[in-house]
Amino acid sequence: MRVRFALFLHKYRKAMQVLSRINQQFLFPRELVKAHYHQKVPSDFSQAFREPGFDGTVGVPSLYTAELPGILDWLHQMKAPDILEEKPCITPLLLYEGDLCFDRLLFHYEGNFQSAQLIRRFVELFELVIKNSNATIISPSFIPKSKMKEEQDLIQLITKSTAETSFIKFNFNRIGDFWSYAVKHECTLLVTAKNYQADLAKILFHFYKGGMWYNRLAFYLAM
Repeated sequence: MRVRFALFLHKYRKAMQVLSRINQQFLFPRELVKAHYHQKVPSDFSQAFREPGFDGTVGVPSLYTAELPGILDWLHQMKAPDILEEKPCITPLLLYEGDLCFDRLLFHYEGNFQSAQLIRRFVELFELVIKNSNATIISPSFIPKSKMKEEQDLIQLITKSTAETSFIKFNFNRIGDFWSYAVKHECTLLVTAKNYQADLAKILFHFYKGGMWYNRLAFYLAM
């Protein structure tokens, strides 16, 4: 019994050290961040992701979640919005408001390998959750011929992983364009890169609780 308790205590302390290093990356209040360690997010994630608990897992989380209203209230206490992480890490961050819903996904594909990898990792992580989702992929109107196969492979992957998939080519070059599209079409999750987090923070800062605000939209940001 003592050996098992000592082992648990050792794992707990190591995990707390990991979480301490993790929390140092975020500029917003640490208590809003929750770490998850799933290799594949369970199918009931939308209902269970808020539940407290510690499973003894040690290592880098596979996902962080944070409440968007709390973060935006914090941003509104500042003179100007700032980035959400000092040094964006490889672990994805999912910002949500109210209920978390995967019904209508919007994928931001930039026409490059990094963007494709980001989307592939999202699909792998949420494979059990998005089987009944409707997905839209927005891709640049022009991509190099060398990237066309990558684009087609990505479309096929999402088509196989979701219930319905649409593919659109737009010359969107700002995260605000994707946010506006997501709001207009009532998407529930925008999948995009952490490179846009500063611009996204500014958009959310200015439109929070305004006429265009859509509180069902969550954001998945990753490297």
